[in-house]
Amino acid sequence: MNQQIYINGEYFSKDEAKISVYDHGLLYGDGIFEGMRIYSGKVFRLHEHLLRLWESATAISLQIPIGIDDLTNDVNEAVKRNGLEEGYIRLIVTRGSGALGLDPFQCANPQIIIIVDKITLYPKALYENGLELVTASTIRNHPAALSPRIKSLNYLNNVLAKMEGLKAGCKEALMLNHQGQVAECTGDNVFIVKAGQLITPPKEAGILEGITRNAVIDLAKEAEIETIESPLTRHDLFVADECFLTGSAAEVIPVVTLDGRTIGTGSPGPITKQLNDAFRDLVRQ
Repeated sequence: MNQQIYINGEYFSKDEAKISVYDHGLLYGDGIFEGMRIYSGKVFRLHEHLLRLWESATAISLQIPIGIDDLTNDVNEAVKRNGLEEGYIRLIVTRGSGALGLDPFQCANPQIIIIVDKITLYPKALYENGLELVTASTIRNHPAALSPRIKSLNYLNNVLAKMEGLKAGCKEALMLNHQGQVAECTGDNVFIVKAGQLITPPKEAGILEGITRNAVIDLAKEAEIETIESPLTRHDLFVADECFLTGSAAEVIPVVTLDGRTIGTGSPGPITKQLNDAFRDLVRQ
């Protein structure tokens, strides 16, 4: 793969793609991003991702220097140039270069970066047998401090929780909010199945409203699976019949244990499998 990285309308090789060390995205995590999947050479739900990008930008008063139609064309062109039929896109917008100080109004020239690359999924065995989770002691950012609905470059909150999971031998970790309710995992949204009903935490629980999450909710409604957004606790996961995670990279992946306690039968459940199959059909249409 002859990788080409887009920066502000130009293309560079991986070794030549650079931004200023004074960029506030680097210095302070002052920027936003989207992670998107490529299926059969097409970007999955590109428009929804870009709408969320613009919402994140608006929330932090970051002016994206081009319009949404132009950025749509640029993302598609970056995919075409990199020639990947299946892959991942990291779309980044930074505040731009400024001074060694917090003042964002000293920054100029926001940077738009599009990275198209191969995707590393969870091992196939985990999709067949299910993930093991632990609950991280690192809670999700308090929504009054930094809204989790802003997909910002400051992911240290998630990184610290991810470290806890990895040190416990788990690929993912469950994050609770400041009220002790289930928020999400470090990179994925959470669903449970109880008595045939699909339940996922609401936006108010301190989650990022995932594009894949919303796609799965749509698929469940099409399949006439009753779906609600409701606060959840660890107890609800412990006594659930099924549990699974969703995300752009993870897609739909079952969870079979939490903190060493078996969920349901300890194997991926029928509704999880049904929605996983439906999602795979959707992205390959």
